[in-house]
Amino acid sequence: MLDKNGIAKRIAKELKDKYFVNLGIGIPTLVANYIPQGIEVEFQSENGVLGMGPFPFEGEEDADVINAGKQTITTMPGASFFDSAMSFSMIRGQHVDLTILGAMEVAENGDIANWKIPGKMVKGMGGAMDLVASAENIIVAMMHTNRAGESKLLKRCSLPLTGVGCVKKIVTNLGFLEVTNDGFTLLERAPGVSVEDIKNATEGNLIIKGDIPEMILD
Repeated sequence: MLDKNGIAKRIAKELKDKYFVNLGIGIPTLVANYIPQGIEVEFQSENGVLGMGPFPFEGEEDADVINAGKQTITTMPGASFFDSAMSFSMIRGQHVDLTILGAMEVAENGDIANWKIPGKMVKGMGGAMDLVASAENIIVAMMHTNRAGESKLLKRCSLPLTGVGCVKKIVTNLGFLEVTNDGFTLLERAPGVSVEDIKNATEGNLIIKGDIPEMILD
């Protein structure tokens, strides 16, 4: 089973050279720590940064340099800062190659809910709706079940939707899945996790083709 860093490591293997990538709040921000050797990637944050680096070491933080989740970050040589209008022009103009988001729920048709739980305080929807409406390549980083053990990979989302039919791939603590016309296709199992474990944790239609390999992170 993967922890949050393990999920980020697996997603990082999907990065490609020269990609411009937007990292959402939560687990996605960890992806910047695991860029594969031999490639160059530019990370964008919708609060107005292009060229984010890994999180700073303790004692080296600069409170004026933050991501969209208000976490302190580092920047790479050549990084740039700009206003939100420019940032969302990049997003809406489809200049971002890959978007990595967290989610509360994902449906088997690719719907995503990640901005609001009715009855709980919401600070704002952030940039998620712009990102999912504009991006053609979306990977979700999430836990497979909630704290009550209930599946978050569903036939249909129960929470208010952020986007419709937009999610392409999902990496959870249990496995790596692709959203297809027929449902969630299981591509890889997390270390120590069986196909049966993933079946039991998935409410939506789970497609299993042949032997499912165990995930390799290193």
